[in-house]
Amino acid sequence: MAFRIVRNDITKVKADAIVNSANPEPIYADGMDRAIYEAAGAELLLAERTRIGRLNIGQAAPTPAFALPARYVIHAVGPVWEDGSRGEIDSLRQCYLNSLEVAVELGCESVAFPLISTGVYGFPKDEALKVAVSVFSEFLMEHEMKIILVVFDSESFVLSGKVFDEIDEFIEEKTVEARQKEEYGVFGSSEGRGRRTEAAKMNAAASYHMEMPMPGAAAGDSMEKVTEDVPLEAADEEASPEDTLEERMKHIADTWQEALLWWIDEKGYTDVEVYKRANVDRKLFSKIRSKEEYQPKKMTAVAFALALRLNLDETQDLLRRAGFALSKSNKFDLIIEYFIEHGIYDTYTINLALFDHRQPLLGE
Repeated sequence: MAFRIVRNDITKVKADAIVNSANPEPIYADGMDRAIYEAAGAELLLAERTRIGRLNIGQAAPTPAFALPARYVIHAVGPVWEDGSRGEIDSLRQCYLNSLEVAVELGCESVAFPLISTGVYGFPKDEALKVAVSVFSEFLMEHEMKIILVVFDSESFVLSGKVFDEIDEFIEEKTVEARQKEEYGVFGSSEGRGRRTEAAKMNAAASYHMEMPMPGAAAGDSMEKVTEDVPLEAADEEASPEDTLEERMKHIADTWQEALLWWIDEKGYTDVEVYKRANVDRKLFSKIRSKEEYQPKKMTAVAFALALRLNLDETQDLLRRAGFALSKSNKFDLIIEYFIEHGIYDTYTINLALFDHRQPLLGE
């Protein structure tokens, strides 16, 4: 996938380049900064960093990575947080952008980032996370690169806002509904069981009237026969068959790959915007396009449904063609359902929620 989030020590992450949240001066302090120097070989890395000299806030410059599992260390100087009114967010954006530009110049195919400035510089982690993901999503729409956001522990990863606050409540509500359905059937409460009894009576009455002649009908004529004689004009004109989901589905080919390509054409999207929104790379999409019987992972199939902005029924149909479904008793599925129901299709935002709930991420 193009964008990943991992819980790890950044000095152990394999990538072409590792970004260090660096000091403006050619020195290293405590925390992650010291860990990167020590893992690389402190004397060697410091000598290279000294050749660069002072870096201003927002600037980034590379050195060799020496003993780290990378080719380069990109030293990026983030802002110190004061109160948010002194351009800290713009400076942090620039820090990420300049680091990515350096990675492009170096020919990197992958780069690992920490949450810059969230340590001793005091940048609020939720704000830093929003900045990082915003920059990454914009960058990846124009470039092919694997970006890895590395967080050391759960305390380093903070989600806030109405959307994220509602997810747990949504999951709990849907889980309770699913359990009630398993225990009681379609109607879970005593009131529901009463409705079920009433529904049974109505069905029985309907069966009785189906066998009785309609007023004005000849003896022996059933409701079914009379209904067949009703002119088509009397039907609900708004229920045009061409507008129904079922009719639209008749035009979709049988395999998942054929259905995917049909939807891309139907929506008027380009291949590039779809696979980038799905958080997959160009090589994988080329493989999908060339193989009619391509079998995706569930996370990939869901990612493409989101990239196509499909509604819940359309998503379920596309998933079924790959042998999958969204379940009411699976946390991953419920998170996906929440976002689709709320019209939120951004895979980066959804991946943050999935990561927070320790679920598999979208893409492949």
